[in-house]
Amino acid sequence: MFKSIEWADDRVRILDQSRLPHDLTYIECTDYRMVADAIRTLKIRGAPAIGIAAAMGVALHAQHVKAASFEELLDALSPAIDEMISTRPTAVNIRWAMERLKTLLKKNRHHGVDALKRLIVEEARSILAEDIAVNRAIGKWGAEFIRDGATVLTHCNAGALATGGYGTATAAVLVAREQGKDVQVIADETRPVLQGARLTTWELMQAGVPVTLITDNSAGALMRKGVIDLCMVGTDRTVRNGDVANKIGTYSVAVLARENGVPFYVAAPFSSIDFSLASGDEIPIEERPADEVTHICGCRIAPEGVRVVNMAFDITPAKYVTAIITEKGAFRPEDLEKLADGGANLSELRLKS
Repeated sequence: MFKSIEWADDRVRILDQSRLPHDLTYIECTDYRMVADAIRTLKIRGAPAIGIAAAMGVALHAQHVKAASFEELLDALSPAIDEMISTRPTAVNIRWAMERLKTLLKKNRHHGVDALKRLIVEEARSILAEDIAVNRAIGKWGAEFIRDGATVLTHCNAGALATGGYGTATAAVLVAREQGKDVQVIADETRPVLQGARLTTWELMQAGVPVTLITDNSAGALMRKGVIDLCMVGTDRTVRNGDVANKIGTYSVAVLARENGVPFYVAAPFSSIDFSLASGDEIPIEERPADEVTHICGCRIAPEGVRVVNMAFDITPAKYVTAIITEKGAFRPEDLEKLADGGANLSELRLKS
């Protein structure tokens, strides 16, 4: 029905999520600064999607720089790479994408500059295509944990808008429905920017998935009533011990789920697991402008001058996570450590539904 991002006619075309659900508007980015601004201002958001956008932004910049050698090209790209990394510090996918581009360039340094520029574009487009395939695989594994007739609670937006397409947490719901299961979703509003109310409900309705919107504060009461069968959320960064960084409020949902005996699943591409960090305490937490809290859709709701804390993310400790669902399968949080060196037997560690 829509594309969150694409490479078209040597431009980066981004669906402006800040204008949803009222307007379906695309931004045509012609230089990397426009892409960086779109990431920073949440015109595009979601860890996989901003990783793709960052890669395309650097590819866009590469087409315009003048360089006579590999070294000159890498130097010319450095400002764009640094700018992309600075936009959203919590999500690991941007840094992952930037490292992937740099590795590509170094591996092919013997090629001419024009060939390197083409390779960067091809790699950025490959990151997009791979993400869509990964999301479908996540959906396949995740659907195993969704029974017929289930009601799934999700927090924030982990659907097609947050990725190259199909989504992470949402993918499990879509695949379950493709399998003929009667599944519905409860989406909480996700203050302060209302990604659940504005984005998740919109895209699920586009896909024909029954969805009910609730206030953030309703989740616990509905769990206590037995209305919610499981929780499925995305993540911006997961670390070695299984701690998860996701949209602010995720921690609260996870604690409530544990208290009420509701399984809490995290769906994420393997690329969003940061094996370099031992625990969630090491994850940088982005703080965003006060007006996201004091205003809703441009309308002030709080007194002028009130002090505001606006953390964009929180850390959910691994003990509250039932499983982390990736394109490689579903795993217990404590088993991520065994996957870090790549020597573990995946089939032995995978969880069964």
